[in-house]
Amino acid sequence: MSDSSTTGAVTVSDNPEAGRYEAYIDGTLAGVAQYIRTHELVAFVHTEVEPAFEGRGVGGSLVRTSLDAARAQGLAVLAVCPFYTGWIARHPDYQDLLYTKKSSVSD
Repeated sequence: MSDSSTTGAVTVSDNPEAGRYEAYIDGTLAGVAQYIRTHELVAFVHTEVEPAFEGRGVGGSLVRTSLDAARAQGLAVLAVCPFYTGWIARHPDYQDLLYTKKSSVSD
């Protein structure tokens, strides 16, 4: 399954075979967000934007598209990547997606 959306000139799509979301501007790869997906969560581990495309909303488009897809698929999010952590901290409407370890009962 491939999720994609266009935000202005940035087009983002999921490439599950490569384990990453890819952002393109005018057909050129502008950035990627690498992930590891399980049946219950998706861990975003690394985000990279090509220097020529910095400051054009590529990183934010990657995060927003991938988090919207996680929400639609009912997956929790583990934000390992510092860019994801910071972005989610600034966008409280996405904080409900964050993975929390379920407490276990122990006596």
